[in-house]
Amino acid sequence: MTVSHETIHESLFVQARGVLKKELLAHLRSRRIMRRGRTATTAGQTRGQIIDAVSIRDRPQEVEDRAIPGHWEGDLLSGARNSHIATLVERSSRFLMLVKVNGKDSDSVVGALIRQVQHLPQRLMASLTWDRGTELACHRKFTVATDVSVYFRDPKSPWQRGSNENTHGLLRQYFPNGTDLSVCTQQDLDQVALRLNTRPRKTPGFQTPADTLEQAVALTG
Repeated sequence: MTVSHETIHESLFVQARGVLKKELLAHLRSRRIMRRGRTATTAGQTRGQIIDAVSIRDRPQEVEDRAIPGHWEGDLLSGARNSHIATLVERSSRFLMLVKVNGKDSDSVVGALIRQVQHLPQRLMASLTWDRGTELACHRKFTVATDVSVYFRDPKSPWQRGSNENTHGLLRQYFPNGTDLSVCTQQDLDQVALRLNTRPRKTPGFQTPADTLEQAVALTG
Protein backbone atom coordinates (compact mmCIF):
# COMPACT_ATOMS: atom_id res chain seq x y z
CA MET A 1 0.00 0.00 0.00
CA THR A 2 1.12 3.56 -0.66
CA VAL A 3 0.18 6.91 0.85
CA SER A 4 0.28 10.07 -1.24
CA HIS A 5 1.77 13.32 0.04
CA GLU A 6 -1.72 14.87 -0.02
CA THR A 7 -2.96 12.25 2.45
CA ILE A 8 -0.08 13.06 4.78
CA HIS A 9 -0.77 16.79 4.56
CA GLU A 10 -4.47 16.29 5.25
CA SER A 11 -3.66 14.28 8.35
CA LEU A 12 -1.40 17.05 9.69
CA PHE A 13 -3.55 20.09 8.99
CA VAL A 14 -6.45 21.09 11.21
CA GLN A 15 -9.32 20.38 8.87
CA ALA A 16 -11.66 23.09 10.13
CA ARG A 17 -9.18 25.90 9.56
CA GLY A 18 -6.61 24.54 7.12
CA VAL A 19 -3.68 25.36 9.42
CA LEU A 20 -1.09 23.34 11.22
CA LYS A 21 -1.20 22.55 14.88
CA LYS A 22 1.20 24.81 16.76
CA GLU A 23 3.28 21.94 18.12
CA LEU A 24 4.11 20.83 14.57
CA LEU A 25 5.44 24.17 13.33
CA ALA A 26 8.83 23.73 15.00
CA HIS A 27 9.51 20.75 12.72
CA LEU A 28 8.84 22.57 9.47
CA ARG A 29 11.64 24.02 7.35
CA SER A 30 9.48 26.88 6.05
CA ARG A 31 7.65 27.62 9.36
CA ARG A 32 4.54 28.51 7.32
CA ILE A 33 1.31 27.95 9.20
CA MET A 34 -0.84 28.04 6.07
CA ARG A 35 -0.54 25.78 3.04
CA ARG A 36 -1.30 27.35 -0.34
CA GLY A 37 -1.97 25.57 -3.60
CA ARG A 38 -0.91 26.63 -7.05
CA THR A 39 -4.29 28.21 -7.67
CA ALA A 40 -4.09 30.44 -4.61
CA THR A 41 -3.70 34.14 -5.22
CA THR A 42 -1.37 36.44 -3.34
CA ALA A 43 -3.34 39.23 -1.71
CA GLY A 44 -1.93 42.69 -2.01
CA GLN A 45 0.66 41.68 -4.61
CA THR A 46 1.38 44.78 -6.67
CA ARG A 47 4.09 45.04 -9.28
CA GLY A 48 5.16 47.81 -11.59
CA GLN A 49 5.15 47.47 -15.35
CA ILE A 50 8.33 46.20 -17.00
CA ILE A 51 8.85 47.68 -20.44
CA ASP A 52 9.24 45.11 -23.26
CA ALA A 53 8.99 42.20 -20.84
CA VAL A 54 8.96 38.86 -22.66
CA SER A 55 6.53 36.33 -21.16
CA ILE A 56 7.65 32.97 -19.84
CA ARG A 57 5.19 31.51 -22.34
CA ASP A 58 7.54 32.58 -25.14
CA ARG A 59 10.51 30.57 -23.89
CA PRO A 60 11.93 27.92 -26.27
CA GLN A 61 10.90 24.32 -25.65
CA GLU A 62 14.44 23.38 -24.63
CA VAL A 63 14.01 25.60 -21.56
CA GLU A 64 10.78 23.87 -20.59
CA ASP A 65 12.03 20.28 -20.66
CA ARG A 66 15.28 20.98 -18.73
CA ALA A 67 17.21 18.72 -21.12
CA ILE A 68 19.92 21.25 -21.92
CA PRO A 69 21.92 23.09 -19.24
CA GLY A 70 22.30 26.85 -19.28
CA HIS A 71 18.79 28.05 -18.49
CA TRP A 72 18.40 29.79 -15.13
CA GLU A 73 15.74 31.12 -12.79
CA GLY A 74 16.35 34.21 -10.68
CA ASP A 75 14.90 36.41 -7.98
CA LEU A 76 15.85 38.45 -4.93
CA LEU A 77 15.96 37.00 -1.42
CA SER A 78 14.95 39.71 1.06
CA GLY A 79 16.28 40.37 4.52
CA ALA A 80 16.06 42.93 7.30
CA ARG A 81 16.69 46.66 6.79
CA ASN A 82 15.72 46.48 3.11
CA SER A 83 18.65 44.19 2.32
CA HIS A 84 18.68 41.69 -0.55
CA ILE A 85 20.78 39.12 -2.37
CA ALA A 86 20.21 37.85 -5.90
CA THR A 87 19.67 34.13 -6.36
CA LEU A 88 20.28 32.25 -9.63
CA VAL A 89 19.33 28.58 -10.02
CA GLU A 90 20.19 26.48 -13.08
CA ARG A 91 17.07 24.57 -14.13
CA SER A 92 18.51 21.21 -15.18
CA SER A 93 20.84 20.71 -12.20
CA ARG A 94 19.51 23.10 -9.50
CA PHE A 95 23.03 24.57 -9.29
CA LEU A 96 22.94 27.79 -7.27
CA MET A 97 24.76 31.11 -7.48
CA LEU A 98 24.28 33.87 -4.91
CA VAL A 99 25.11 37.45 -5.87
CA LYS A 100 25.63 40.36 -3.51
CA VAL A 101 23.68 43.47 -4.53
CA ASN A 102 24.03 46.94 -3.06
CA GLY A 103 20.37 47.83 -3.50
CA LYS A 104 17.06 46.69 -4.96
CA ASP A 105 17.05 49.32 -7.71
CA SER A 106 17.37 47.96 -11.23
CA ASP A 107 20.77 49.52 -11.94
CA SER A 108 22.31 47.88 -8.86
CA VAL A 109 20.76 44.45 -9.48
CA VAL A 110 21.41 44.34 -13.21
CA GLY A 111 25.00 45.57 -12.75
CA ALA A 112 25.70 42.83 -10.20
CA LEU A 113 24.15 40.16 -12.43
CA ILE A 114 26.17 41.28 -15.43
CA ARG A 115 29.42 41.01 -13.46
CA GLN A 116 28.44 37.54 -12.22
CA VAL A 117 27.48 36.19 -15.65
CA GLN A 118 30.62 37.53 -17.29
CA HIS A 119 32.66 35.25 -15.02
CA LEU A 120 30.83 32.13 -16.22
CA PRO A 121 32.22 29.80 -18.88
CA GLN A 122 30.91 30.58 -22.35
CA ARG A 123 27.39 29.30 -23.12
CA LEU A 124 26.72 28.29 -19.50
CA MET A 125 23.91 30.86 -19.33
CA ALA A 126 21.59 31.07 -22.31
CA SER A 127 18.42 32.36 -20.69
CA LEU A 128 17.17 33.79 -17.40
CA THR A 129 13.59 33.58 -16.13
CA TRP A 130 12.92 36.22 -13.51
CA ASP A 131 10.16 37.12 -11.07
CA ARG A 132 7.83 40.06 -11.75
CA GLY A 133 9.87 42.53 -9.69
CA THR A 134 10.94 45.81 -11.24
CA GLU A 135 14.50 45.19 -10.04
CA LEU A 136 15.01 43.76 -13.53
CA ALA A 137 13.34 46.64 -15.34
CA CYS A 138 16.70 47.23 -17.05
CA HIS A 139 16.62 43.71 -18.52
CA ARG A 140 17.51 44.98 -21.99
CA LYS A 141 20.79 46.33 -20.60
CA PHE A 142 21.48 42.90 -19.12
CA THR A 143 20.77 41.15 -22.43
CA VAL A 144 22.97 43.53 -24.43
CA ALA A 145 25.90 43.01 -22.03
CA THR A 146 25.59 39.22 -21.69
CA ASP A 147 23.68 38.00 -24.76
CA VAL A 148 21.31 36.22 -22.35
CA SER A 149 17.57 36.27 -23.09
CA VAL A 150 15.32 37.29 -20.19
CA TYR A 151 11.79 36.02 -19.58
CA PHE A 152 9.31 36.97 -16.85
CA ARG A 153 6.85 34.74 -15.09
CA ASP A 154 3.12 35.35 -15.24
CA PRO A 155 1.50 37.44 -12.46
CA LYS A 156 0.64 35.49 -9.30
CA SER A 157 2.33 32.35 -10.64
CA PRO A 158 5.45 31.76 -8.51
CA TRP A 159 5.40 28.03 -9.29
CA GLN A 160 6.54 28.86 -12.82
CA ARG A 161 9.97 29.39 -11.24
CA GLY A 162 9.69 26.38 -8.99
CA SER A 163 13.40 25.59 -8.79
CA ASN A 164 14.18 29.09 -7.56
CA GLU A 165 11.26 29.15 -5.12
CA ASN A 166 12.27 25.79 -3.61
CA THR A 167 15.88 26.92 -3.29
CA HIS A 168 14.74 29.99 -1.36
CA GLY A 169 13.21 27.60 1.16
CA LEU A 170 16.59 25.91 1.58
CA LEU A 171 18.36 29.26 1.86
CA ARG A 172 16.21 30.25 4.82
CA GLN A 173 18.12 27.64 6.83
CA TYR A 174 21.17 29.88 6.40
CA PHE A 175 19.42 33.27 6.18
CA PRO A 176 16.33 33.16 8.44
CA ASN A 177 13.70 35.85 8.11
CA GLY A 178 15.00 38.99 9.81
CA THR A 179 18.63 38.44 8.78
CA ASP A 180 20.46 41.59 7.70
CA LEU A 181 21.83 40.43 4.35
CA SER A 182 23.82 43.62 3.82
CA VAL A 183 26.54 42.38 6.19
CA CYS A 184 27.16 39.27 4.06
CA THR A 185 30.21 39.45 1.83
CA GLN A 186 30.36 37.77 -1.57
CA GLN A 187 32.70 35.23 0.01
CA ASP A 188 30.02 34.44 2.63
CA LEU A 189 27.46 33.93 -0.13
CA ASP A 190 29.83 31.72 -2.12
CA GLN A 191 30.30 29.49 0.92
CA VAL A 192 26.55 29.03 1.37
CA ALA A 193 26.12 28.30 -2.34
CA LEU A 194 28.93 25.74 -2.15
CA ARG A 195 27.19 23.94 0.71
CA LEU A 196 23.96 23.65 -1.24
CA ASN A 197 25.72 22.73 -4.49
CA THR A 198 27.52 19.85 -2.79
CA ARG A 199 24.41 18.64 -0.98
CA PRO A 200 22.65 15.65 -2.62
CA ARG A 201 19.17 16.51 -3.89
CA LYS A 202 16.24 14.18 -4.51
CA THR A 203 15.24 15.67 -7.88
CA PRO A 204 18.52 14.88 -9.73
CA GLY A 205 18.56 11.31 -8.36
CA PHE A 206 20.28 12.23 -5.08
CA GLN A 207 23.29 13.58 -6.90
CA THR A 208 24.69 16.97 -5.99
CA PRO A 209 23.82 19.97 -8.18
CA ALA A 210 27.54 20.49 -8.83
CA ASP A 211 28.01 16.94 -10.14
CA THR A 212 24.77 17.08 -12.14
CA LEU A 213 25.76 20.32 -13.86
CA GLU A 214 29.27 19.04 -14.62
CA GLN A 215 27.88 15.88 -16.23
CA ALA A 216 25.30 17.81 -18.26
CA VAL A 217 27.90 20.26 -19.57
CA ALA A 218 30.22 17.39 -20.51
CA LEU A 219 27.46 15.66 -22.49
CA THR A 220 26.66 18.80 -24.45
CA GLY A 221 30.31 19.45 -25.25
